[in-house]
Amino acid sequence: MAAALEKPAEAAGAGVFIASAAEDAKLSVDGNDASSAHSAKLNRRLKARHLQMIAIGGTIGTGLFIGSGGALSDAGPAGALIAYAFVGTIVYSVMVALGEMATYIPISGAFAAYASRFVDPSLGFAMGWIYWFSWAVTYALELTASGLIMQYWVPDLNVGICIGVFWVVITALNFLPVSFYGEVEFYFASVKVVTVVGFMIFAICIDAGAGKDGYLGFGTWRDPGAFAPYLIDGNDSLAKFVGFWAVLVQAGFSYQGTELVGIAAGETQDPRRTIPSAIKRTFFRILIFFVGSVFFIGLLVPYDNPDLLNGTTDAASSPFVIAAQLAGVRVLPDLINAILLTVVLSAANSDVYSGSRILHGLAEDGLAPKFLRKTSRSGVPYVAVTLTAVFGLLGFLNESTSGATAFNWLMNITSVAGFISWACINGSHIAFMRALSARGTPRSSLPYRAPWQPWFSWFGLLFNVLIIITQGFTTFIPWNATNFVAAYISVFLFVALYLGHKLVFRTSFVKPEEADLDTGRREVDAMEYPENPAATTLVGKIKTWFA
Repeated sequence: MAAALEKPAEAAGAGVFIASAAEDAKLSVDGNDASSAHSAKLNRRLKARHLQMIAIGGTIGTGLFIGSGGALSDAGPAGALIAYAFVGTIVYSVMVALGEMATYIPISGAFAAYASRFVDPSLGFAMGWIYWFSWAVTYALELTASGLIMQYWVPDLNVGICIGVFWVVITALNFLPVSFYGEVEFYFASVKVVTVVGFMIFAICIDAGAGKDGYLGFGTWRDPGAFAPYLIDGNDSLAKFVGFWAVLVQAGFSYQGTELVGIAAGETQDPRRTIPSAIKRTFFRILIFFVGSVFFIGLLVPYDNPDLLNGTTDAASSPFVIAAQLAGVRVLPDLINAILLTVVLSAANSDVYSGSRILHGLAEDGLAPKFLRKTSRSGVPYVAVTLTAVFGLLGFLNESTSGATAFNWLMNITSVAGFISWACINGSHIAFMRALSARGTPRSSLPYRAPWQPWFSWFGLLFNVLIIITQGFTTFIPWNATNFVAAYISVFLFVALYLGHKLVFRTSFVKPEEADLDTGRREVDAMEYPENPAATTLVGKIKTWFA
């Protein structure tokens, strides 16, 4: 196995190494082929506005547009609001931790490499592979969801047709230079932002009395109530807490994707300025887009509305549509369904991109076959893209009953992968800070410093692990062995990957003083980027904040 903790060049060759890195950095800035000790031939073509929208687009998806309805039904408006706000703080702890590492060492497949360098190569192996598998299989899920959404307009349409057509389109896009991915995701994310902001304005108007029922205020918080009982009979307080905790898990699933900024670090122009900018705004996006949406949904839709849990994936089960229908607005379902289609296709696009970059990063660290490192002349890891895209064809399993069962089991493996990755990011950041301390490098010298450390990373690590352990608690109420295995199969797989790699390669935990803090950093140190003039007008500042 190629050492994940590769040492920097020795003194005899250091001059050659630095000179080569500087030349490669210059080529990379110009947009041509570039090589580095870690991110071989991945070009830095993602601009600041691309990364800003990747950060937004990676978060806003079907979890908000559809999944928030289930959260409202399970916990009530106040329970769902508290759950989403609390998980938002966990996500923020992950993002600032990732931002500090990715700004200092911006490399491809970033956080799996950080786990290998700072904690244990076996942890990087297990984390990277389960995370890649989750994105690859989720690609199949999004393609299937696109077919179900299309059936809203054409009920007799075969889902397999949509899977095949969208698979070709999305896969082809990912063979184009990364700047094309950035442009497509920029406009996809823009649609999401406009939709969420538009809904909040709409909700304010309806709640203030513009709908058919007049002024609403906090009526839904009084009847049927602010908190909903869930699963437990005979103990109302416990039932409401169980509902809150169940939504805590659901909210975590909705937030997954925010870490895409770290994956894109190896292909970002001027990462020392661009990545911190995206990270710093993450918390405010979470506050406005997620918590704000859940708050307004809770004002307009009572948690006992039967349409919240009708089991569909199209606009009919979206609380955004239900809110409009309750207000007497009948023209939104088709519009929301069209937006849901763009949301799903955006997610599918991100699935292939992020999965391929994680796979490429694993190969660079010697944790995957070397042929996965191959890139095209434009810097696209085409082998990794191909392998990731092939898994999208698993969507065709839904064409048969037995295949759908197998597909659902595969999806259960992906469900907790985000939490596992978040916990590993927090743990890697704690080890990263120890490595800096062992080397005598003050955190004050870093281009971006995560706030409230090390306590904030410990906070994120603790609650991510707690959610991983308890996310399948409903299988105990009542006990169901099959559902238990389905809920925890991803945890079992992660442990098996970790122990299997450790037994085969006999890896050991990385000592802080031996952690590799140089590979991938020196190349960026040698880069030079022009200063971008700061926005001075109000319109310019608003545009900069959003894009």
